[in-house]
Amino acid sequence: MMDVDWIPFHPNPKTPDFVVPEGAVDAHCHVFGPVAEFPYAPERKYTPCDAGKDQLFALRDHLGLSRNVIVQATCHGKDNRAMVDACRAGGDLTRGIASVGAGVTDEELADMHDAGVRGVRFNFVKRLVDATPKEVFTEIAERIAKLGWHIVVYFEAADLEELIPFLESLPTIIVVDHMGRPDVSKGVDHPDFQRFADLMARNENIWTKVTCPERLTLAGPPYDDVIAYGAHIVERFPDRVIWGTDWPHPNMRSHMPDDGALVDYIPKIAPTAELQQNLLVDNPMRLYWNTHDETGPD
Repeated sequence: MMDVDWIPFHPNPKTPDFVVPEGAVDAHCHVFGPVAEFPYAPERKYTPCDAGKDQLFALRDHLGLSRNVIVQATCHGKDNRAMVDACRAGGDLTRGIASVGAGVTDEELADMHDAGVRGVRFNFVKRLVDATPKEVFTEIAERIAKLGWHIVVYFEAADLEELIPFLESLPTIIVVDHMGRPDVSKGVDHPDFQRFADLMARNENIWTKVTCPERLTLAGPPYDDVIAYGAHIVERFPDRVIWGTDWPHPNMRSHMPDDGALVDYIPKIAPTAELQQNLLVDNPMRLYWNTHDETGPD
């Protein structure tokens, strides 16, 4: 068996105390392997344990969620087969986000669209991926825009200022992973976090995932030091926020979160029924299942 270099996902997550609204979407999760069927990429920066579609769907049901958006993770590189297989198995309850290179063919994009893929991920986190020229990303963006897809971007707060001109040049909706990974030691009012909030304020194409308090925290569970960041964004941009578990929590080093406790975190950042409905149901359904309203994507 392949050695792994991070702790495995929580084996027995609690049943959440918070009951999510009907139709709630886990809009950021992953599948890994199983490696015997879907090998990990040779260029990967970490090696996870197997965490396949059956385990993901069982967790979804345990948490009281209804749908999944499965994001291609860097350990599989640009080999999207595990993600696409999970999307096909999940049918209309699943959507996918792919990772592709300049060599991807129109036929491959069409096949992924048929499976439920609705976007691509551009990763700028240097410790996870090798650098890709922005010209490559721009060409991919123009091609996937024709399919009605959007772009998920992953970066760390220190890199945002340099990325802003590129982000604002993209032709689609942009969904930023994990609120741009703010440094929670600096406070919500720090210019670094306000730069991200201001970017969202002036560009209505930019959405974000209020996810991963377990990655952002300095204090550890129950992640109280992250609440103010998510609450600020949810209150200010209620129609452009989505949420997900990040299961199976790749590359975690300090601790492995309880996914039931992550669900219980939701009302701390979205304290009203209206905000919870937007965050968990209405927004992801507009973005991924094309249930339109006047603020939704074309």
